[in-house]
Amino acid sequence: MLRRYNSFGSYIKKLFGTTVCKVNVDAGFTCPNRDGTISTSGCIFCNNDSFRPGSCTPTLSITEQIKNGITYIKKRYKAEKFLVYFQPYTNTYAPVDELERLYLEALSEPFVIGLAIGTRPDTVDEEKIALLETLSERYFILIEYGMQSIYKKTLEFINRGHDYNTFLKAIDLTKDRGIFIGAHVIAGFPTETKEEILLMADEVSHIPIDFLKIHQLQVVKDTPLEDIYSENPFHVFEYEEYLEFVTEFIERLSPRMVLQRLFATAPDNILIAPRWGKSRQEILRDIEKRLEFKDTYQGKNMKVHVRI
Repeated sequence: MLRRYNSFGSYIKKLFGTTVCKVNVDAGFTCPNRDGTISTSGCIFCNNDSFRPGSCTPTLSITEQIKNGITYIKKRYKAEKFLVYFQPYTNTYAPVDELERLYLEALSEPFVIGLAIGTRPDTVDEEKIALLETLSERYFILIEYGMQSIYKKTLEFINRGHDYNTFLKAIDLTKDRGIFIGAHVIAGFPTETKEEILLMADEVSHIPIDFLKIHQLQVVKDTPLEDIYSENPFHVFEYEEYLEFVTEFIERLSPRMVLQRLFATAPDNILIAPRWGKSRQEILRDIEKRLEFKDTYQGKNMKVHVRI
């Protein structure tokens, strides 16, 4: 059977020879786009409750969160190895000695084989990357940079607080140091056409990104985007429309890139739009069926790179 995209689960299982699951932790970080360093309002789409599991809470220590997460995951998935995912807010936004303490605490737990660290590209520097480089000599270390978009008009619209060149500088600082590099892209901002979004697949395919997360834009409660949408509703992806879009995006991506996520799933109690009424398993199944129906696969229509 033709392998139609390079999935994270398959890649990690092949790398370690067994199923590896992520354990989410909240280390109590904030964000320069919230604490006043850049802004106090944050990115207009951001509500951390849209992706943070209930077990992921800073009222517990890193060790306690990991132990609780592993206990639950072992029962459900029978996994024996784990990556600790520092997820909410900006997880390199602290002095390097504080980061080292937190990362080493996570890595000291039995069955933990590495870290995934979600962060902004404007909160890394040589000292922090050097720390991750040292850890990568013994562990799997993945840093996930929030790119969101490559377009100035969009980054300004979402109040991102940095430009695309800042993202590229972070990639240059991180590459070739034994650290896996991930990026997040959000598809569907009202500032972009479909073709502009698809051009981002061409762009990221030609920079040294190892892992990619693709999210459709979701409007969630308690965000500035909710207010914008309420006052002037803009188009969001309908379900069939997104299936068609994401398969086009995948076929334009480099086949070397590992896809960690193909869609977002905010909890129903805070999700405003789009509301598809589909489970994660149904969405994933339908994407795979659409790829099969179109007889397409990751990299089939990869473009010759043109700098945007």
